[in-house]
Amino acid sequence: MRRMPALTQEQRRAETRRRLLDAARVVVADRGLAGASVDAVAEAAERTSGALYDHFGGKSGLVIALLDEWKDATARAIQADLAEAVDGRARLESMWRNFAEPPSEEAADWTLLEHELWLHACRQPEVTPLAAQRYAGIRRRLADAVSAGVFGPSDGIDDAEVVATLLIGLMVGLEMQRRLDPDAVSDALAVAGLEALTGP
Repeated sequence: MRRMPALTQEQRRAETRRRLLDAARVVVADRGLAGASVDAVAEAAERTSGALYDHFGGKSGLVIALLDEWKDATARAIQADLAEAVDGRARLESMWRNFAEPPSEEAADWTLLEHELWLHACRQPEVTPLAAQRYAGIRRRLADAVSAGVFGPSDGIDDAEVVATLLIGLMVGLEMQRRLDPDAVSDALAVAGLEALTGP
């Protein structure tokens, strides 16, 4: 019987990182961010807490990495939809749909985790710069899309980053209301609000 070749150090590190992220998704979904201790995540991943610190620097870094992974999956879905969208409104519909109801099952609660990260960053000053840097990156990417006219011409707002900031704020606020009262925020209402920012 042939023996499987041993994993390289790089492969072992990648496997550990994957296991920690998968465990974090399960533990945070079950216990919330406050209840998801480093030790609980490490135990669920069958790794040490030292491995978690080595890969992510701590719980905050782990959560941001998990959110970034989900954000990237959502961005890929949006990009695929945008390629097929015929106009700015269809692109806004795609962006809202993928934000409010992410396509991947694992990402179903990513906006809830975003809210928890926001609270965590507000309460832990050392986490604030990490969360702020993450949102700055999201704003820049969305501003690039606005500048490129992906959603149509902005109506009266020349600064693409301002439009991006307003789009994010509106989507987050609408998602929060929809989570508590789904009937209060229809897809049509959300898209109409986004369209008001980006122009016809």
